[in-house]
Amino acid sequence: MSDIFVYPIAQRIAGVDEVGRGPLVGAVVTAAVILDPARPIVGLADSKKLSEKRRNALYEEIIEKALSWSLGRAEPHEIDELNILHATMLAMQRAVAGLSIEPDFVLIDGNRCPKLPMASQAVVKGDSRVAEISAASILAKVTRDREMAVLDAQFPDYGFAQHKGYPTAFHLERLAQLGATEHHRRSFGPVKRVLGLI
Repeated sequence: MSDIFVYPIAQRIAGVDEVGRGPLVGAVVTAAVILDPARPIVGLADSKKLSEKRRNALYEEIIEKALSWSLGRAEPHEIDELNILHATMLAMQRAVAGLSIEPDFVLIDGNRCPKLPMASQAVVKGDSRVAEISAASILAKVTRDREMAVLDAQFPDYGFAQHKGYPTAFHLERLAQLGATEHHRRSFGPVKRVLGLI
């Protein structure tokens, strides 16, 4: 597949991405961004490939320069009720609905689109190929990482600020020793095991 993405003919394109499908704790966070062609942002890229310092700087620039941006989320109890895929789609819908300017086309990172009231297209590796999706990935990741830092202050023994809730060996060890917090996703295997649900 070519790395060149051909943009659809549209006036207001929103990019959407998510962060947090894999962690055992916390919300899945999404963002939707409509960039301003008159105020380009240099250095947009997949948030995972940027340093934390660069991500934070771009986060501020995106918020300042974007025509519109919005965050969406699905909480752990919604993930447990719906499953992670459907909860992610819901969070994406919420991000798009929160935009102050309605887009006429939405580009979604990945291989499937949530149901939206406007045309949309999924773009595999979109966070590396589409500036709007790159911007959304940065907003979502910085937001979720900051939430993990807050959670780390509340539950300092779990190491949330380091592993961001992902099932690292350290997280699994602490989960087994300390049990699950109220913020853990009860439908995820390692948490279910600790709670004696499997």
